[in-house]
Amino acid sequence: MSKNGESLVVGLDSSTQSCKAIAWNREGKAVAEGRAPLELAKPRPDFVEQEVADWWSAAQTALRQVTQAIDPGRIAAIAISNQRETVALIDAEGQAVGPASLWLDERAAGLVDRFAGEIGRERLHEITGKPIDVTPVVYRLKWLRENEPERLDRAAKILDVHGYLTMKLTGTSSASWTSADPFGIFDISRKEWSKPILGALGIESSQLPAVVRTGTRIGTVHAEAAAATGLGQGTPVIAGGGDGQCAGLGSNAVRDGVVYLNLGTAIIAGMWSPDPVFGPFWRTMTSPTGNGYFLEAVQRAGAYFVNWFVDMFAGGRADPSVFARLEREAAGIPIGSNGLLAGTTLVGCMDPHWDMSARASFIGMHPSHTLGHFYRAGLEAMTLQSARALEEMRWQALAPSRIVAIGGGANSPLWTRMVADSTGIPIQKGQSAEASSLGAAISAAVGIGWFDSFEKAADAMTSVAETILPDPSTRDAWAALSRRQAEVFPATRFAWRG
Repeated sequence: MSKNGESLVVGLDSSTQSCKAIAWNREGKAVAEGRAPLELAKPRPDFVEQEVADWWSAAQTALRQVTQAIDPGRIAAIAISNQRETVALIDAEGQAVGPASLWLDERAAGLVDRFAGEIGRERLHEITGKPIDVTPVVYRLKWLRENEPERLDRAAKILDVHGYLTMKLTGTSSASWTSADPFGIFDISRKEWSKPILGALGIESSQLPAVVRTGTRIGTVHAEAAAATGLGQGTPVIAGGGDGQCAGLGSNAVRDGVVYLNLGTAIIAGMWSPDPVFGPFWRTMTSPTGNGYFLEAVQRAGAYFVNWFVDMFAGGRADPSVFARLEREAAGIPIGSNGLLAGTTLVGCMDPHWDMSARASFIGMHPSHTLGHFYRAGLEAMTLQSARALEEMRWQALAPSRIVAIGGGANSPLWTRMVADSTGIPIQKGQSAEASSLGAAISAAVGIGWFDSFEKAADAMTSVAETILPDPSTRDAWAALSRRQAEVFPATRFAWRG
């Protein structure tokens, strides 16, 4: 323990729109935090970018707020949780070769099927764990090879956010298994960059950072970074990983039977599996402990769809009472929204159809339907898509026994009640809203020996706020609605496929 107080670990969560640095104690209590925004740029249709240097600027701002609030000598280690499927090209002098390409970027959509065919669709899925989809970085690397090869060849390093920030903190870039994994060029069984995929891209393995298990000590904060952030020189830097897997760890879901459900901008329902199970209803991701895998079902539009609906049709989010009003109205409407069905694939569909051209819809509209019906129908559609994914996981001999809900949507009593009743699984609300930062902090705690296992660390540093038990009397109604709801996507595909 520091002479000026208990020792702490920092989880630095560099996500899509902000960077958060939070100092946590051994009980998982947030002691100090700092935040800085990150801006997105959309210079052309389908392009979504960020200035790479902004990641470091935001990290400095967030870390300085922490180190000004507490004695930096109390910080025993730091680990990073990073936005996934985001890539930066860095030259030999450590400077960015143009802006970073984000996970929202769809510039490579036109070549996904062709490149997957060159590698072999099933082979690509089995090597990387990722169904054929525009989101992984591999397709944008192929786009660069075909459209801007000089940029790709100038890159001494091809880095994710984790690799870039570890380079700024320690002088050497490092990737963890869970930060490398979402690139779609990582062999999730061998735990190494895939030579066949790199060969098809014309990329040398030397252009990529070394990959290590989460919880590995990868360096220490050097003098220049210490001056920029307020961290103590020599502070250990521990490998963290992708924000989705860190959120699972920060929800104490890296164990049999526990589902982490992130009701955020996107919806992620993840469940631990001892083996790399493949299927259309999920992406197979490496586990943040290094043991086993996460089966991760993803809807690109979760709260994003809700916010869009409110902004377009319910007067906008400037009115702070709008969500409470819609929730009250929707709560009084029966399961099935009086025949109104929604398709919520507003920004494309991941599992189980993997169709980025997908669009949203409402079906069965009647003059009696109110805004509350539309709001409820949207929540029902998203809830049931996750429920069907969990049912598919059951077919793989997994047995979900409880759900830990995180993200902004977990604050909705209506939505969490829907999840519990439609799945028949008790749902718990995570105590901390910052599960990704907490997951990184747990990795740091293990890396410096506070705990001798990830399981013990997660038990000690996580907690839940309340438990919602399912109402079994509603199961038949939810099952009937799910059968109808599953038909919305194939029934409306003609609208965007022509």
